[in-house]
Amino acid sequence: MILVLLLICVYYSVVTLKKQPATGADGGKALAEDVSGELREDDRVFVVAGTKPDDHAFADAASRVLSENGFAVEVFRGAPPVVKREMEQALAGSAGKPALLVCSASTAGWRIFSDFNELPRRFPVERLWPDFLKRANLINIADQIVVIAILAIGMTLVIITRGIDLSVGSLLALSAVAAAWLIERNGAENASIAVMVGAGLGAILICGVVGLFSGAMVTAFSIPPFIVTLAVMLIASGIAFDWSNNESIHRLPPAFTWLGRAGVTVPVLGIRLPFQVLLMLALYVGAHFFMTRTVLGRHIYAIGGSPEAARLSGVPVNRVLVFAYTACALLAGVGGVLMASQLKSGAPTYGVTYELTVIAAVVVGGTSLMGGSGRIFGTFVGALIIAVIQNGMNLTGIDYGAQKYVLGAIILIAVLLDQMKRRFLRGAGRHG
Repeated sequence: MILVLLLICVYYSVVTLKKQPATGADGGKALAEDVSGELREDDRVFVVAGTKPDDHAFADAASRVLSENGFAVEVFRGAPPVVKREMEQALAGSAGKPALLVCSASTAGWRIFSDFNELPRRFPVERLWPDFLKRANLINIADQIVVIAILAIGMTLVIITRGIDLSVGSLLALSAVAAAWLIERNGAENASIAVMVGAGLGAILICGVVGLFSGAMVTAFSIPPFIVTLAVMLIASGIAFDWSNNESIHRLPPAFTWLGRAGVTVPVLGIRLPFQVLLMLALYVGAHFFMTRTVLGRHIYAIGGSPEAARLSGVPVNRVLVFAYTACALLAGVGGVLMASQLKSGAPTYGVTYELTVIAAVVVGGTSLMGGSGRIFGTFVGALIIAVIQNGMNLTGIDYGAQKYVLGAIILIAVLLDQMKRRFLRGAGRHG
């Protein structure tokens, strides 16, 4: 699967290869995206441009991107003497020196920069480079994959036990609505950190209770997981719509976006990683350890291989199944809180069709729908493949309807390959 992922990345790198602009709005945006990974949060940045229309467009685009990424931006536009005077006045203030000068291409020959030699500066350079491999696009893929990948951890546990959970998308929406509602009712824009943390944990706990119910229905009454979780999907969605009065809840404090939007610069890599990406990686490391190094993890595999054999071996099958559905719901709750943080709101429409994408990621990652086999790392690779394909289709202008065809085909091919592998192994076993 890693080889498949690499081949997909190579393909989209080739088809999106083009000359990257050095002037105008596109040049400003491209340079700002490039330098954002080299800066630390709240760094001060000077954007320097000349008097031409392209310079104004460059400065506007660069300052907008840098501001959105959390940097303190000051723009200096005009003839060299004017820019020099304004920069000297800015440096004389108490704000300190800027970490970087982001300069338009037309300023490359300005002699005034000799008076600011101690300040590092960057100019846009026209070059051949794939849109797919732009730093901002790769970070965008990482941002987009987070929620799906976290939900896929729980789905992997459930599918390994021969189950399925169709309710994860609705639970995500329920979690987002619950967290936003709790914050709005306890301070709204002025809510404290304690309130926000409590609201997030409360929303995740609510989803966990729903997952516990799903697991209990599957084990106590032997109802097929497909039916139980389909019913729970509809119930959870209905609760989310009623709870929010069919509206988005958006009166949330700016600090609530910290988890979904803020990040930290990694010195060794020279890039700025969002906190939610670090959370996702930590959850995958923990889940991998759990599935490979704990008794409960081995029990999950044993139940997927043969529930009856696991029961006869002393495995508490019902309790393990309840745990799997509860864990899946808890992780859906985490995804809901993250999405609410990303979008600074909670809405009952979040998570629509996410269950399909999550199942696709798990199946593409090598987890068998027949249960008993699958790896957490494989699920991560599968989520990456889905995210890369969707991102690549967006970059190449493939419309939303066609993207659905591709996703459906991917699921079908993955299941077909799994079936062929199982038949081959059974045949090899008989002949052996």
